[in-house]
Amino acid sequence: MPTSVPHWNDPDAFAPDADDELPPEIADDLAKAGKSSREEPALPLAKRRQEIPDLDTLLKTAVAAVGGSPREGQTKMAAAVTRTIESGEHLAVQAGTGTGKSLAYLVPAIRHAVAEGTTVVVSTATIALQRQLVDRDLPRLSDALEDALGRRPTFAILKGRRNYLCLNRVHGNAPEEPDEDALFDAFAASALERQVKRVQEWATETETGDRDELVPGVTDQAWRQLSVSAKECLGVHRCPVGTDCFAEKARGEAGRADIVVTNHALLAIDALDERPVLPEHDVVLVDEAHDLVDRVTSAATGELTGGAVKQAARRCGRAVDEQTADKLTEASEGLELVLADASPGRLEEMPEALGGALAAVRDAAWACINALGPERKEDAEGSTARKLAHAVTEEVHDTAVRLLAAFDSDKPHDVVWVAADPNRSPAVRVAPIGVGGLLRERLFGQRTTVLTSATLELGGSFDTLAKQWGLPPQQRAEPAEGMATAKEVPSDGGTLKWTGLDVGSPFEHQRSGILYIARELPPPGRDGLQPKVLDELTELVEAAGGRTLGLFSSKRAAEQATEALRGRLSTPVLCQGEDTTSLLVQRFADDPATSLFGTLSLWQGVDVPGESLSLVVMDRIPFPRPDDPLASARQQAVSERGGNGFLTVAGTHAALLLAQGAGRLLRSASDRGVIAVLDPRLATARYGGFLRASLPPFWTTHDGEVVRGALRRLTAG
Repeated sequence: MPTSVPHWNDPDAFAPDADDELPPEIADDLAKAGKSSREEPALPLAKRRQEIPDLDTLLKTAVAAVGGSPREGQTKMAAAVTRTIESGEHLAVQAGTGTGKSLAYLVPAIRHAVAEGTTVVVSTATIALQRQLVDRDLPRLSDALEDALGRRPTFAILKGRRNYLCLNRVHGNAPEEPDEDALFDAFAASALERQVKRVQEWATETETGDRDELVPGVTDQAWRQLSVSAKECLGVHRCPVGTDCFAEKARGEAGRADIVVTNHALLAIDALDERPVLPEHDVVLVDEAHDLVDRVTSAATGELTGGAVKQAARRCGRAVDEQTADKLTEASEGLELVLADASPGRLEEMPEALGGALAAVRDAAWACINALGPERKEDAEGSTARKLAHAVTEEVHDTAVRLLAAFDSDKPHDVVWVAADPNRSPAVRVAPIGVGGLLRERLFGQRTTVLTSATLELGGSFDTLAKQWGLPPQQRAEPAEGMATAKEVPSDGGTLKWTGLDVGSPFEHQRSGILYIARELPPPGRDGLQPKVLDELTELVEAAGGRTLGLFSSKRAAEQATEALRGRLSTPVLCQGEDTTSLLVQRFADDPATSLFGTLSLWQGVDVPGESLSLVVMDRIPFPRPDDPLASARQQAVSERGGNGFLTVAGTHAALLLAQGAGRLLRSASDRGVIAVLDPRLATARYGGFLRASLPPFWTTHDGEVVRGALRRLTAG
């Protein structure tokens, strides 16, 4: 029985079987996913390089085509990206809102891909940016640069296999079993059936099978009925509809494209797994790079529940002897009982009861895997059922092994905790304490990488995030004029070379915005928002005439503020959770008198330029919860190495969110307004200087009357 397992198992990664023999009718398309079999343009490579215009010419052509004008920061960034591609050194570049950073990295990327006959990968954290790149930026650039480059640049979007419809499942081969709760809820079962039927009808119309193109969407449970993970996939040559597979078509198109747009999770799996997911490429552009570590960590997090083990047992029950499957069912029930009695939180050592339950799951799962045996030649339904059983049982086994192994070392690499999320069964989870070493070896060590975001300098330095990425300290940063000055931060050593560059922002922060730190308020407590805080918030929103985005550290605080201010204000207040976030943001943007209060997703996901947003309020410094298992484990690891665990982990987390939250205010050159932080610690605590250095250089005051007067004048104007 295996006693160890790789940490990087993602069921959404493309991982075709190594022994798949592809039928001739599609082998050529799939072979083009690699550089070696890429279609070569008519011109020889050396001649093609000579024919490609220089960067300045292409950038001017692109900017003119989209109706823009030259921007100093954009030009500087594009030149830096080009130097990075040519030198092979890595680049971290901070580009404020309004810089036009997507053009600044896409133009050099397209030039390189066309000149070298290669593929460049662009990775994003959010679907919104993916759609912007694929639906707007890249089509316009392809039109603009076609004549200058001698051919039309091509692009494609690539996601995890689970995001694509599986035609084999659509045709009825081994459908997913619904959750047990749905079986006993007639209404839920009926709703699920209706959604599945709608997806089946959509399957006859869609050309891509991409879930994001199904509008309105369906629940995860409904989508799972008609999709598969990479481990569940039969493989192209075994699948009866493999030649029409949406996921394989997307992969084939990506292999022929100059630019491939993907997400951080898939980028992580490609970098960390032994089997490639993305087409062969030598350059990676990571946009929204401030989110890279969290997305990689999420992709590498494992979870085990009694329900997941029970589902594996049900699938195995159709393909192995009853006694073997029953052992796994018994193990699932044991795990459920143990987790039901377990206290949520991080585990410093493996409890005896949980360790016994996990060992029983591991052994029973391994027995089922052995009983399933090697793949056999069966009918499509039988083959699919066996593959599904093997995939989910292997995942259960590997996660149990990883959980048990997490406590075997004096210097553990994983953290384990029991989670009890609302409306979900208790679970035991495992995640890497750090991902820097793996990123250093498998991403930066193998490909030229550009990391960009509006927020990369924390505490005035790129080194803060670079340490989390696994990069060594930078010798000297290049701050933009008028922006924060870089400070050296201790970091692990290394040999990789990289540069940090701040190209600034087109916004004049000191003229356009005020940072108000409410120094006279009491420090935040654990019992919700204090009366003085609610009074201050009321006065600020009244002075702004609504127009307020309230960013709160917890759902409870947002709801408390909403309830209190609705009784005091004559202007509307919306609260996240009362409708879909996108609809609430739209209502907020459409009515300048409206305020919107919410939590984490609003700190990073709101883009409302114009008069509807004049005031951004943050109730407190957004440190992670003291009982957050991953944050506490990372703080402990830093402290054990002699570092400042609180500042390195909690301080970095807070600085990043503060900077992202402050970035909601100025979204266009004409925007004006106030950032109000109702937490005096930003002015008084020792770590306050580090946090303030992470914010744009707004004019700063502690005088509430000055701020309220400015808001009244702004509203009247």
